[in-house]
Amino acid sequence: MDIKNLFKIMVSREASDLFISADAVPMARINGALQKIAEDVITQEQMNKIADHLFETKERKEQFKENLDVDFIHNEEGIGRFRLNICKERGNPAIVARHVHTSVKKFEGLNLPTDLLKMFCEESSGLVILSGPAGSGKSTTIASMIDYINETKEKHIVTIEDPIEFLFEDKKSMINQRELGPDVHSYPAALKHVTQQSADIIYIGVVRDVDTMRAAITSTELGTFVMTTFHTINAVQAITRIINFFPPYLHDEVRLQLSTILKGVVSLRLLPKADDAGRVPAYETMVVTPTIARLIREGKVNEIQNFIDEGELFGMQSFKKSLVGLVKDGLVDEEIARNCADSKDEFNMEIKGMQRYS
Repeated sequence: MDIKNLFKIMVSREASDLFISADAVPMARINGALQKIAEDVITQEQMNKIADHLFETKERKEQFKENLDVDFIHNEEGIGRFRLNICKERGNPAIVARHVHTSVKKFEGLNLPTDLLKMFCEESSGLVILSGPAGSGKSTTIASMIDYINETKEKHIVTIEDPIEFLFEDKKSMINQRELGPDVHSYPAALKHVTQQSADIIYIGVVRDVDTMRAAITSTELGTFVMTTFHTINAVQAITRIINFFPPYLHDEVRLQLSTILKGVVSLRLLPKADDAGRVPAYETMVVTPTIARLIREGKVNEIQNFIDEGELFGMQSFKKSLVGLVKDGLVDEEIARNCADSKDEFNMEIKGMQRYS
């Protein structure tokens, strides 16, 4: 079982992820669903050989031996670039590989809210969050934003990633990409010194702890524009997650800071297209208007969803309206959209309203 052939199959079938483990048949996520991409079971011996090929360096092998779990980027010459996670499963290596596309697509090509994302890219300070489950297109969207800024503005952009995914070439901007491990020990450590590097824009790969969140807030208060990702399903959850990073006695202070620095949240979910030709994003967008800033400040975060539902004038859109729009445009089957909705009843009401007035 040759890992190069598996990567070739993965790329040719436009799979997002490859899953291989000992005593199992290789599988890939194609249009969001797992499918077998080979018939033969991978033996334990084959898995060890595959892992050795991917580790490449003695240091990476030692890291895996010590931590039993490692993330890194692997370039397979002539095939592509892959983000790997190798962990232990029943005593053997198990691998999940994500295909990282080297070319960055434009907003329009990704079916994203172009005008809103361009508006966020015009910000000179503050915080923008991309949220969604793993594999929902957050990193791809951030890459498109960085590429847009790179093409249109003279900025110094610093990215802090684990690992680095998309590679950028300087255009109008200068981009420094730093990777946890080879370039810096941690997100907080990188952010501690980034203000000394005269960064205009910072991209933090993901915020997982209070120290990173505190450093990100400090960076925005010093006049930097910060973009980051959260593994939350919508804007309300993202705001709640930020507040809950901190102890309760600091919640009022954090809400006040957040009401001042947060510019918006874009939440993403990928759905299979009706024609089985790939996937398309459904998205919820929240722009921090004076009303939403007040709700954050006053701790009335649960009321924000109502303003997202009715905020089209400000560039906001709820998931249910996004899903209904995808159905209306023939991009997604109605039943698939219904199953992805937060509330099937609300989706049904929205789709009936669309059918009544169409």
